[in-house]
Amino acid sequence: MTSTDFFSALVSIVSDLPQEMPAEHRYKRLLDALQQSFPCDAACILRLDGHILEPLAIAGLSDDTMGRHFVVEEHPRLANLLHSREPVRFPSDSELPDPYDGLVETSDHLLHVHDCMGASLYIDNQPWGVLTLDATLPGTFDKIDPIEFRAFISLTEATIKATHRIEALEARVIKEQQVAQSLVEGHRKNEIMGNSPTIKRLKNEIKTVAQSYLTVLILGETGVGKELVARQLQTQSSRGGQPLVYINCAALPEGIAESELFGHVKGAFSGATTNRSGKFELADDGTLFLDEIGELSLTIQAKLLRALQSGEIQRVGSDRHIEVDVRIIAATNRDLKEEVAKGRFRADLYHRLSVYPIYVPPLRERGNDVLLLAGHLLEINQRRFGVKGLRLAPDAKQMLLHYNWPGNVRELEHLLSRASLKAIMDQGRDSRTVIIEPQYLDIDGQKIPEKSNTSATTPQPSMIPDRNITLKNAVDQFQQELIADRLQTHNGNLAAVARDLDINRSNLYRLLKRLSL
Repeated sequence: MTSTDFFSALVSIVSDLPQEMPAEHRYKRLLDALQQSFPCDAACILRLDGHILEPLAIAGLSDDTMGRHFVVEEHPRLANLLHSREPVRFPSDSELPDPYDGLVETSDHLLHVHDCMGASLYIDNQPWGVLTLDATLPGTFDKIDPIEFRAFISLTEATIKATHRIEALEARVIKEQQVAQSLVEGHRKNEIMGNSPTIKRLKNEIKTVAQSYLTVLILGETGVGKELVARQLQTQSSRGGQPLVYINCAALPEGIAESELFGHVKGAFSGATTNRSGKFELADDGTLFLDEIGELSLTIQAKLLRALQSGEIQRVGSDRHIEVDVRIIAATNRDLKEEVAKGRFRADLYHRLSVYPIYVPPLRERGNDVLLLAGHLLEINQRRFGVKGLRLAPDAKQMLLHYNWPGNVRELEHLLSRASLKAIMDQGRDSRTVIIEPQYLDIDGQKIPEKSNTSATTPQPSMIPDRNITLKNAVDQFQQELIADRLQTHNGNLAAVARDLDINRSNLYRLLKRLSL
């Protein structure tokens, strides 16, 4: 190696610093520059994660090296490198076992008498990992200039530090996007509407508990607005400027639930091609809203409990503990006390979550609030459907007041959307005011029959409501009506609806989202 080769390698490293590239590519290019600068057959960059050294980039070693974790105490050469602030070169006949024995790309994959050296890598005066070099021919490293090698180590540390800063900026961008999304959602649906005594009590309770640090468990039937309560708790708290990170536990397959909650490291499982932050990390300094908490499996419940108890999480595939400061808000439509009694929910997790339970009343307990909400929803539909005015007929108001509302506010929203469209189709979009009559509501399936002069023996028309409708829209309409019927039958219990329709719960959730149910 000549000085020209060395400086050419340094230039390539410096040129890479401002370039946008994945961290693993940056580390691999460091090893390319290393082999250009110094004679070696194998090299590796390993990062310290607790008491484990994890390979991040390799050269001259078998591919399966990347999937290995080296316990520092079990590998004295790596321990020596890690505990020294100066480069270390081991004697060619050293009796210390080499961690790469069996992994080097030689004819027998073994390292016999050979040259071995390396150095610790420090970032901000903290041990970050090690860089190792191996040469199969003893005496190869006699040619290495110690000053040049130290310079290379310093530049490697600078590259790693720059990579960390880039990753930190990327994480900050993701977090700020979460904050922005929370603020937009909070502005869009910020107010809990209603003047009934039960809603006034709920608003007062939210105002009181929001400023505390307590974990909150929101209880209530499906469709009562538990997510809106969670957003109010976040908005009115001292964490209001931080993200509210939402996760629907009912839509989490058990195989990915741990990764979604706690994140994972590259190589943790098939398909984990990069490091990924979980919801806990994204919610750091903010609030994590665990909706449908009663749907988590007992296995994931145990891991969630550990995180809540310790205030620390571990990404899947990593031994490193990450401290997080997260306020937890959970919600469920299940009776968790009954679930605990039946062995389907952990008692210790239940007590950890229900530090302060908040009950959201169903719509049938809110009296005239249903008309106030209806007015608000009709105003939204008026803008959405491009009509001048939407009003409820007096008889329609009475129907709304006397209906039991098993689907609560969500059912009211969907019912009024359908009724608005039916009224618009009959009365015309250009009408000064479109009046929603009782027959458009279809409450309890009761319809006012249309007037007809046809006899009872006249063949009935096709079930297709509009012969111009597309197949996709017809299928969507049928699915929407079928699922809405089952939701009403089972009082919004998604697990029961999924069983009734013979589909799994995650598919049902996707259908609900796609069909806006």
